[in-house]
Amino acid sequence: MTLEQEIAKRRTFGIISHPDAGKTTLTEKLLLFGGAIQKAGAVKSSKIKDHARSDWMEIEKQRGISVATSVMGFNYDGIKINLLDTPGHQDFAEDTYRTLTAVDSVIMVIDCVKGVEMQTEKLMEVCRMRSTPVICFINKLDREGQDPFDLLDEIEEKLNIKVRPLSWPISMGKTFKGVYSLYEKSLKLFTPSKTTVEEAIEISDINDPIIDQLVGENNAKQLRADVELIEGVYPEFEIDDYLSGNVAPVFFGSAVNNFGVKELLDTFIKIAPTPIPRETTLREVEPSEKKFSGFIFKIHANMDPKHRNRIAFLRVCSGKFERGNNYTHVRQEKNIRFSNATAFMAQDRETVEEAWPGDIVGLYDTGNLKIGDTLTDGEKFFYTGIPSFSPEIFKEVINKDAMKTKQLEKGLIQLMEEGVAQLFTFELGSRKVVGTVGALQFEVIQFRLKNEYNATVEFAPQNIFKACWISSKDQAKLQEFVDSKQRHIARDKDGKLVFMAESKAWLQMVQDNFPEIEFHFTSEFKETPEALNQN
Repeated sequence: MTLEQEIAKRRTFGIISHPDAGKTTLTEKLLLFGGAIQKAGAVKSSKIKDHARSDWMEIEKQRGISVATSVMGFNYDGIKINLLDTPGHQDFAEDTYRTLTAVDSVIMVIDCVKGVEMQTEKLMEVCRMRSTPVICFINKLDREGQDPFDLLDEIEEKLNIKVRPLSWPISMGKTFKGVYSLYEKSLKLFTPSKTTVEEAIEISDINDPIIDQLVGENNAKQLRADVELIEGVYPEFEIDDYLSGNVAPVFFGSAVNNFGVKELLDTFIKIAPTPIPRETTLREVEPSEKKFSGFIFKIHANMDPKHRNRIAFLRVCSGKFERGNNYTHVRQEKNIRFSNATAFMAQDRETVEEAWPGDIVGLYDTGNLKIGDTLTDGEKFFYTGIPSFSPEIFKEVINKDAMKTKQLEKGLIQLMEEGVAQLFTFELGSRKVVGTVGALQFEVIQFRLKNEYNATVEFAPQNIFKACWISSKDQAKLQEFVDSKQRHIARDKDGKLVFMAESKAWLQMVQDNFPEIEFHFTSEFKETPEALNQN
């Protein structure tokens, strides 16, 4: 196959949701359709779960949650699908944010009972930053949920994106009859089951009396009224509007009953984008370029307790990756050869000889790679768009064993490079403060520092509201600000200047008093004050 043909057959997407919306169940059903697993429950209970989670983390086993992004590849109807399932637990949202940089589109799962929840809103913000195409799957139609029109309004209002239903439910809960496909003009009747897939009934005309026979006169009447309202209120579905991230197609179903999933998957492979061009510090790189390039978006360390190995997850962006080739590690300005590369096909890990744009490759690494690193065929550029976000909880690192200071330093550096949390070092006194999205991450860090680096720490809560990366077009004004707020100035792991604001009101006052200073809530912004950041 040519490079262009390989690109055309690939779809790389992430599944995101609030915890308990049914994301894992939907993932399982998609894998069943792709033949990647043979039985229901495999995602939760059998080998696939063992591979998806890290054996070193007792805390994971005790709490029964996943803190890792699972990468699963499978083939469906001639299409190679790379599915990235993200952690549902909000304490590990930063891992989800970074995963979204490696996908070309997203399926967002929403619980029809609970509607749009806070975690979903945050994830949508990240999609919006990158104009990532989003498909919504409204799940759990077999339960009594909110009115479908109310759900659509809520999605538009809370997620700030226009929607266009491509399927429509006929009642819900105990009286749920099925789904009418507005996209395919077909009807699918619901029977509670976790394995069977009902055949769709082609309906060329919504007024066909056969609908009355199949779902009952009252339900048929309501369906026709709903469809008429949808066609009048929502504009015709245009694929370009979806691909530009402006409109989210909406599907309804029940993942646990395997209902509505096939329609979602069939439509997805027709409309979802193939691997997209990506921005670098030099230019935009097209997937079809002959020379290989890619970036590291995740690192999973110590997956095997017997060996201190790390797997770096590489998203291939252009050209062809070949195992055993020498590639340029742009940040370190040296060539690296990867003799051991892994592809993830559901529960099986297999050595991969080659990979194409859109594919995710696991590279065994001894510590050379970190999140955001770019690998190329020789060209010197960096892929952009892999920012850190301002954490929500901040605690100072207290070293409990002065004899293990070096081990602590090494452990902190490696864990931060892995993306477990963020480290801020204050200019005054060199205090080290760890910032996380959720409290559970501190337990993870404490556990891993002790078990992997023999360093014992405690964490002291800090009165910090937000970490703001700062820049200014006027270097003198920036230096003046740093001097005046020295007690609150820190640097992140890359040496960028960060203002640690103690409260929302105080931050607003400082912003008003220093209009020449720009305050950024992610680490990636255009005006990087090079002179100061190289100190």
